[in-house]
Amino acid sequence: MDIRELDRRAVQASVEVVAEVRPGDLERPTPCAGWTLADLLAHMTAQHLGFAAAAEGRGADPDVWRERPGPDPVWAYAAAAERVITAFAAEGVLDRGFVLPEVGVDAPFPAVHAIGFHFIDYLVHGWDVARALGIAYEPAPDLAKAAWPIALAVPDGDYRERPGAAFAPSVPAAPDASRFDQILARLGRTPAHGSSSPQ
Repeated sequence: MDIRELDRRAVQASVEVVAEVRPGDLERPTPCAGWTLADLLAHMTAQHLGFAAAAEGRGADPDVWRERPGPDPVWAYAAAAERVITAFAAEGVLDRGFVLPEVGVDAPFPAVHAIGFHFIDYLVHGWDVARALGIAYEPAPDLAKAAWPIALAVPDGDYRERPGAAFAPSVPAAPDASRFDQILARLGRTPAHGSSSPQ
């Protein structure tokens, strides 16, 4: 399946979870260490806009990645999600290179790889929001299946303990864990007991 369609579905699932957020929820803690739900939504919104800009050839501009908290984070998130879905669907986007400064390199990434990063990030961030709200979140099995090799390709190790690391060090998964729970564990989340994941 086209990585863009997988990403669209993961993003749409996250939009549905974020739609459950109420103003009184914004100070709730999240599985992302030190972040409230308001912090997480600001990050998720900014990343959508940054990836959309990268798809359009503007990823090297640091301003496109800047967080801009506003009065209605739920609306802002939904709008940013629509923006990135539209940008990824543009004709010829899969032939472009994406500059992603926050990944730590200046050379463009192939579009399929860049959209794969976005896909797995939002598959997991949907769970982060749901966990903060105390509601269930289990993506479709085919999304988890597609995300698994991407999760395995994310390097593990001490670098994940550094400030600003995208994921915390991996943790053991339960023997009977679902594929999605295995992804969460691989990316530093602990499905059954919360998490100390950085981002």
